[in-house]
Amino acid sequence: MAWAPFPYPAAGFLHTRESLKDAWRGLHAGDAEPWPRKTGVIDAWIAFHAGEFDRAETEGMAAGPAGQTVANKASCMHAVYLEASRTAKCDRLQAVAERCERQQAGEPDNPAAFYWHAYALGRYAQEISVIRALAQGIGGKVKASLEATLGLAPRHADAHVALGVYHAEIIDKTGSVLGRLSHGASRDDAIAHFMAALELNPRSAIARVEYARGLLMLDGHARQEEATALLRAAAAAEPRDATERLDVERARKELGE
Repeated sequence: MAWAPFPYPAAGFLHTRESLKDAWRGLHAGDAEPWPRKTGVIDAWIAFHAGEFDRAETEGMAAGPAGQTVANKASCMHAVYLEASRTAKCDRLQAVAERCERQQAGEPDNPAAFYWHAYALGRYAQEISVIRALAQGIGGKVKASLEATLGLAPRHADAHVALGVYHAEIIDKTGSVLGRLSHGASRDDAIAHFMAALELNPRSAIARVEYARGLLMLDGHARQEEATALLRAAAAAEPRDATERLDVERARKELGE
């Protein structure tokens, strides 16, 4: 079945190989992804940043191991933001997680293999319910892969975001005491990871969206004003590619705009 198209195409998201290289550092401030060496992988990233997620996955997979990261990211972004079918979304996320496990075996020093494993499992857990996912041992896998990511790439801002979400969601669902004793979750760690993410990637809309959610999960209405300010800043961000546009739209939706 064809993937739903990206609904906000923009000329500013279209790149040549040369312009993508110039923009690369800013576009990948969140995931610390190195500039690819293979032309086929570069072309897959061009498709990704334009919002052509299906083509990005296809071309990434065709490029072999070097294209796994762009294929996994494209699949995850489309599944989370644009896939209407819950079944298809869960299947896609599970497929990415399985690919990443194979990638980890072959590329144990590649932080992307661990980050997209954690991301896919974390989003899958949200679909089936965090409590059910914890019972299946998914939470521990997410935490381990995110910690491995930061061990390999300490400046991986998106891994800090995801760890902040991990700690906040565990505490929200299980309480601070059980969350700490059973899953190593900590309110202070959640806040520290969100703050680290914004320090590393100050323009990140998604870091602000997730930080806002985290504050409400951890402290409820007491942090509503701060959470709303974060969402407003995210909603006002100028997106540089398709995924950032989807992040901005998510912020607007959270605000009810």
